[in-house]
Order: sequence, then structure tokens, then C-alpha cells
Amino acid sequence: MNIRTLCLGILQFDDATGYEINKLVADGRFSHFIEASYGSIYPALTKMMQEELVTCRTEIQAGKPSRKVYAITPAGQAELFRALEESPKPNRFKSEFLFLGLFANALPPALIAKAFAQHERELSALVKDMQAHYDRCKNPGSQFAIGYGIAANKAALEYLHECKDLLLEGDQSKDLAQDVANETTKEASYE
Repeated sequence: MNIRTLCLGILQFDDATGYEINKLVADGRFSHFIEASYGSIYPALTKMMQEELVTCRTEIQAGKPSRKVYAITPAGQAELFRALEESPKPNRFKSEFLFLGLFANALPPALIAKAFAQHERELSALVKDMQAHYDRCKNPGSQFAIGYGIAANKAALEYLHECKDLLLEGDQSKDLAQDVANETTKEASYE
């Protein structure tokens, strides 16, 4: 999926300003799909206006700068659904928490315990937030997407609880050194 498709998808639900689109992508209900920034959203909106996929109207606000509100056109809807016919790319998952976990047996248990507690709070808050969205949602497609996110994050929480003791058991730095040595040996044998 690209920024154009994401913006068209957001506008399919409701008209929005570039700022509102960015908020939805940064930390709103569309934050779980792809990364986007002001630097990519506004040029995409401008190009889609030129291609007549979206329109833009100016709304005057008392005591504030006017707002540019974008709306999807019928041609934009057709483009959105054409783009959605393409097979989605494989999911990518990146996590600084998992990177920390990779080295957990070489780090102080207090640091790992703190990271676990923080990650657990973040996952719990995310599940709670997603559940609140799910409870208000009437669209079956949105219910599926949100429900999938809830299930995935609940599974991550469950795994976190199951494995916490594994990583907090004393100093295992020798095991890490052995793992690195084994991986190096495997890589050398492939060459």
C-alpha cells in the first residue's frame, strides 16, 4: 500500500484536512497500517487534486487560519478500489522491544523487567483503545481489521506473560556469546 491509497481510504470514510489525515496515520485508527508523514501526505494530496481523485474546499474559521478540507471524488473511489484489488505485500513487523529482548540475557535483569513492564502497559492500553473503537464500530470490515489487531496484541501480551521469567533468570551472558558463536559458524559454513 502506498500513501495515495491510504489517503484515499481515509477520505472514503470522511472528508478531512491534511492535519487530520496525519493525526489518523500517526496515532489514530489508521496508525496500524503504514508509516506516513506530513512530508509525504501533502504532496500526495496535491497530486491527487491534479488528477481529480480528490477535491479541496477552504473552510473559514473565526480567529483561526482557514482549513483546506479534502474529499474523495468518484474517480478517487474507483482508484482506491482498483488499488485494493492488488495483492497486499507481506506484513512487516519491527520492534525495538524485541531487539532489546534479543540481548536480554546480557543485560541487567532490572532493565529487562522495566522494559517488560513498559511494553505490557503499552500493549494493554492499545488493546483497551482498540476495544473501545471496536465496540462503537458498525462496519464489518472495520470490525474485522480492529478485531484482528485486538487478537494479535492479546496474543503478544499472553506470550509476554509466558516468557517473562525466561528472560529474567539471572546472568546468561555466556549463552549469548555461545549463540553468537554458533550463528557465526553457521554463516561461515554457508559461504
